[in-house]
Amino acid sequence: MARIVRNDTFNAPVQVPVAIVGGGACGLVTAIALRDAGVDCAVLERDATPSGSTALSSGFIPAAGTRVQEALGIADSVATFAEDIAAKAKGQAAPHLVQAYAEACAAALDRLGEHGLCFEVLANFLYPGHRVHRMHSLPERTGVALVAALHRVAVEAGADLLTSARVEELVVDARDRVLGVALERPGGEHERIACDVLVLACNGFGGNPALVRELLPEMRDATFAGHAGNDGSAILWGQALGAALADLGGYQGHGSWVVPQGALMTWAVMMQGGVQLNARGERFHDETQGYSEAAVDVLAQPGGIAWNVFGDAQLALAREFPDFREAEAAGALRTAQDRAGLAAIIGCHPDALAPEIARLGPPFHAVRVTGALFHTQGGLDIDAQCRVRRPDGSTFPNLLAAGGAARGVSGNAVWGYLSGNGLLSAVAGGWIAAHTAAAQLASRN
Repeated sequence: MARIVRNDTFNAPVQVPVAIVGGGACGLVTAIALRDAGVDCAVLERDATPSGSTALSSGFIPAAGTRVQEALGIADSVATFAEDIAAKAKGQAAPHLVQAYAEACAAALDRLGEHGLCFEVLANFLYPGHRVHRMHSLPERTGVALVAALHRVAVEAGADLLTSARVEELVVDARDRVLGVALERPGGEHERIACDVLVLACNGFGGNPALVRELLPEMRDATFAGHAGNDGSAILWGQALGAALADLGGYQGHGSWVVPQGALMTWAVMMQGGVQLNARGERFHDETQGYSEAAVDVLAQPGGIAWNVFGDAQLALAREFPDFREAEAAGALRTAQDRAGLAAIIGCHPDALAPEIARLGPPFHAVRVTGALFHTQGGLDIDAQCRVRRPDGSTFPNLLAAGGAARGVSGNAVWGYLSGNGLLSAVAGGWIAAHTAAAQLASRN
């Protein structure tokens, strides 16, 4: 349970310059950047192995102006990237964070490349809202591979990583300075760690049913496809501290969660001409608007179910993604040789099938999906340096937040999510938080 303890003294057997709560992409990037700056840090991860929302994602990070893009002759810029983020959120995204994250992400990826992470750019299709090929991925194209690589680099760089360490309490003095944390270990033992700066890199509140019902009522009955660590701790700590919260209505949904297999199907199929049909055979929305808002559209269909329908060309593309190959191996893919066969799979009359399927086959391929909640995009309000704000705009002296713990750049609604915004906030936010923490420590010396 997330708690705040007020005390002007804090005795702990361990003192670290920077403590980082959360060992997903955000926390690990923070740790790597801190070690690059010569700052000692400890990452406190609740799970036995770092994973978080990162491991459940496709592992694609949007960035503009990277060395990888330049090597491929892809012309991109921070300004273009920032415009795309703002446009998808219809101007609701926090301008200071849009600019800060768009500027920081390329530097973070370039530095990670120097640590041996071999990023590629997905250059055979564009995700919704992106005008330029800027999605960066490791060759494995999975979030599991990304978090494993970041974990390896963080350890090699000298960061201390405590796993199975669930932070429960933040200890704060009368001036709102964080003195340290109390955490619980697997056997029920409790430990205390003092710190000079605390970075909250834990995730959002998608795994907290009460908060979802309160803040995201349209997703109260949706499948939660995120990580169990999304328990809302950062928000609860913030509320107890009197911190400002922002964009709590923003989240990443996905309209392509494969059922009953329970896997994510890439939206690249939709962007390359696939269509979604409901149980009546109707095409019910424009799939190219975005997979996040598609979650709400799919859930509004009979039974909260849709069918991804596509042809051989889209199938070949889908098979480039490990998640799809695993879903196919589990029996998710259905194939029909004609309209009548497709109608039988969906359960409608052949004459009711949407006319758009004519451009796809035969044969026709279909996968049954629902809408799901992946992770939230609202949280602690932060400035461009990732310092946590109070309602009056002032900042806490040594409390930083980034990634899912903080407000993102998706505005206050599901449709504001630009593909990759979650990992953008994690990677760019972790990079910025590390540099802010290092500067705060330097100013005290």
